[in-house]
Amino acid sequence: PFPGVLLLHDHGGHFSIGKEKVVRPFDEPPERLADSAHFITTCYGDRYVGDELAKRGYMCFVTDMYCWGDRRGEDNPDQEKVCSNLMHFGMSLAGTIAHEDLRALEFLRTRPKLDATRVGAMGLSVGCYRTWQLCAATDDVHAGCAICWLGTIAGQMQPGINQSYGGSAYVMLHPNLHNFMDYPDVASIACPKPMLFFNGSRDGLFPAADVQVAFDKLRAVWDSQGAGDKLVTKFWDVEHEFSAAMQD
Repeated sequence: PFPGVLLLHDHGGHFSIGKEKVVRPFDEPPERLADSAHFITTCYGDRYVGDELAKRGYMCFVTDMYCWGDRRGEDNPDQEKVCSNLMHFGMSLAGTIAHEDLRALEFLRTRPKLDATRVGAMGLSVGCYRTWQLCAATDDVHAGCAICWLGTIAGQMQPGINQSYGGSAYVMLHPNLHNFMDYPDVASIACPKPMLFFNGSRDGLFPAADVQVAFDKLRAVWDSQGAGDKLVTKFWDVEHEFSAAMQD
């Protein structure tokens, strides 16, 4: 059996592809192949992380997030339309995505060649958010690699940062949750499992000073449970990306 990784793709304001951001596409039209190749050059160090993990013996699985790839609408504002419709039914876009990530993990764990005792999750940007959220939500994933999405509510609710206006904010907005828990509080529920958090020191979406506040909170929690050796937090001299060096 193989260890497994649930890959959770990013937002990127780029909806035409989803799974094709982390796994090399095949049997697709030339325009989608080109779209994928250009995007990974920009954000992923010109690598498909799923293919690289597979070369190293990991079974990988990824699905399109709602509104992306084969499940997309026409453009970015469709996120807000979907969110509005879901809220009319007592649901949320963020909750739907979280639920689907749990179901994707459930599916991966049923694969006959998977070692279900060794399953991790990994993602960049919104995929990072989804990674630590999933690691907090279930013990069926055993480790997380969370790249470039962490901060605090106060640090993110600043002019010019995505959380302060619509669109992508709805992907992470669980109604009323933040009256009780900050982002690092949720991520800390994953303790004491092994977790790796990377952020870019030049990432304009997540100011380094605010990320450090979140890192410090995580560190306090893991240390308090005698699990400090299972937590890695690190800044890289990059912007909002998952470079080849970071992947290595």
